[in-house]
Amino acid sequence: MSPPGRPSASERTHLIRACELAERGRGHVSPNPAVGAVILQGDQAVGEGWHEGPGLAHAEPVAIAAAGEATRGATLVCTLEPCSHTGRTGPCTQAIIDAGIARVVVGALDPLERTRGQGVRVLQDAGIEVAVADGDDAVRAREAASAFLTWAATGRPEVLLKMAASLDGRVATRTGNTRWISGPEARTLVHRWRAESDAVAVGIGTAVADDPMLTARDVEVPDGRAALRVVLDPHARLALDCALLSSLHEAPVLVIAGSAADAGRVDALRAAGAEVDVTDADHGAGFLGQALDALGRREVQSVLVEGGPTVAGGMLEADLVDVLAWVVAPMVIGGDGAPMAARGHGADQISDAPRIRSPRVERLGDDVLVMGRLRPVPGEG
Repeated sequence: MSPPGRPSASERTHLIRACELAERGRGHVSPNPAVGAVILQGDQAVGEGWHEGPGLAHAEPVAIAAAGEATRGATLVCTLEPCSHTGRTGPCTQAIIDAGIARVVVGALDPLERTRGQGVRVLQDAGIEVAVADGDDAVRAREAASAFLTWAATGRPEVLLKMAASLDGRVATRTGNTRWISGPEARTLVHRWRAESDAVAVGIGTAVADDPMLTARDVEVPDGRAALRVVLDPHARLALDCALLSSLHEAPVLVIAGSAADAGRVDALRAAGAEVDVTDADHGAGFLGQALDALGRREVQSVLVEGGPTVAGGMLEADLVDVLAWVVAPMVIGGDGAPMAARGHGADQISDAPRIRSPRVERLGDDVLVMGRLRPVPGEG
């Protein structure tokens, strides 16, 4: 098998379009990846598509159907390596071969294809020319399927850590009051992230102090989809009458407990309707890492972590955060007893502090959102 080539300038432009199409599936397709595809005759797009949800046609067959007879001798540009296995739908590689497509441009390689039929190899064996993106093009394509690629490569979900703090980095007053640090625009964005995520997680401190429901409200939620609500609770302290357990009809609740958790408390939580996973660790990076492993085994590919300070600090120090979203409110809370946004040991040197790569900064009403990756999306480019 000869090494794949590289996309042309025109194909790179259409790959950007394919990435835009893939974004339309975000929040709808898990445990499948979000994928977009464009079919070209020469430099002209003659069909396009994206994957809309599990059990539905993948992006490549959708684009093929849209192009009709124009697929003969055409080029297919897709954000992710076409699948070569049969799942809920047939293999995309066979659909491409049957459509008479002559060339395929792949934005990102699929780690799972390394142990399946290897989509690129199947296409090349059928006489189809294949090009694979590199550089910024590959980065953009991997970003479109970032949650899937993170889970496929690591067995853990992609972690989006969201925090809201005052200008002086406080998340509550010294009396414990937290509502509301961020404004309505920021809170609406968080509800949208909840709707798009496979799971929403908080630490037991936040669960006790705020008694949250962690459901997505006043935003569109895909039919039949409700994020798993997760409490990181090493000692199984979650109250049996909390809002989470009182709203199990809206979404399931998973408590991740530690090795030191009282067995009676674990049984009581299960009797109240919660699912409970017990890890081998009971604190620190070991507990948090095992919690992510437990979510990965459930095919949770994306988790929105909403704090609090102990979980935020622990995940940042253990390098478990993929994307950081920090909302800064234009207020100064002050007070020696007011909690900071991230607890823990912290960085000894400025050079050791987690730093967002190419941060995006935007206004959310009166607040400011600073957001970006702490870790790159896994993958080959």
